[in-house]
Amino acid sequence: MKTSNKKYLGLALLAVLSLSTAFTLLKDKPTLYVIGDSTVKNGSGKGINSMWGWGDFIGDYFDKGKINIENRALGGTSSRTFITKGLWDSVLVKIKPGDFVIMQFGHNDGSPLDDTARARGTIKGIGTESRDIYNPITKKQEVVYTYGWYLRKIINEAKAKGATAIVCSPIPRSDWKDGKVLRSEQGYGGWAEQVAKAEGVYFVDLNKITADKYDISGESVVKAYFPGDHTHTNTEGAKINAASVAEGLQLLKKCPLTKYMLKK
Repeated sequence: MKTSNKKYLGLALLAVLSLSTAFTLLKDKPTLYVIGDSTVKNGSGKGINSMWGWGDFIGDYFDKGKINIENRALGGTSSRTFITKGLWDSVLVKIKPGDFVIMQFGHNDGSPLDDTARARGTIKGIGTESRDIYNPITKKQEVVYTYGWYLRKIINEAKAKGATAIVCSPIPRSDWKDGKVLRSEQGYGGWAEQVAKAEGVYFVDLNKITADKYDISGESVVKAYFPGDHTHTNTEGAKINAASVAEGLQLLKKCPLTKYMLKK
C-alpha cells in the first residue's frame, strides 16, 4: 500500500473513531427535565407579553457540555393535567438512568375540579382521597386525586426509570400583607415539602428562598417583576427565581445534580 493511501486510511479511521466517541458522549450525557406550569415556562418560552418562566434561565447555571437541559413545562397545567394531557408521559418515555427531573406545581392546583374552563384542580392536601367527576373538557368520567397523589406518581415513575427527582415549592405570587409577601408553607409549598420528604427525594424551598429576597427588595420593586398580573414574571423576575432554584440546589447534600453546575 502506498504511503499516501495509508495516510488517508489512517485519517478515515481517526474520523470514524472521533464520531463514535462523540456519539457515545452525547448518548451518555444526562438530561435535566424541567416540568411545571407557566411560572416555569410561559407560553412557548419566547417572552410573549414580556413574561418568562424560571425554567428558561436555569440552564445558565449548568455546564451544558456535560448535561442537557430540557424545559418541558407548560402554562396552564396543574400536577393533574400535566399527567392527564400526556405531557408527563412524553417526558417519561425519554428518561434514562442518570437523568434528573425537577418539578414545580401548585399555582393551578387550587382551581375547580370540573369547571367548563379548564377542569384542572386537584384535591387539597397530600392524602389518598379521590373524587369521581364528569370532566366537561374531555367529556369523560375521571377520578381526581390530591395534589400529593399526583406528585408522588411523577416522583415514583421518575425513580423507577433511574432518574433523580427534585421537588420545588411554588414561587411566591406578588401578594402582600403588612409589607411582607405571602408564603405558601401552609399550603402547596408545605405539601410539596411533605411529599418530597415522605418519598425520600430532594426538596428545594423555592417559595421561601425567593420570598426572602422579595421581602428585602420591597413591594414596589417586586411588583415591577410582574407586568401583567401577580403570578407571571418578566425577565428580571424569572432570573431571580432561576437564581433561587440554583441556590436551593447548592444547599442540597449529596445531590448528584450539583456536580453539573457551574461554579459562580
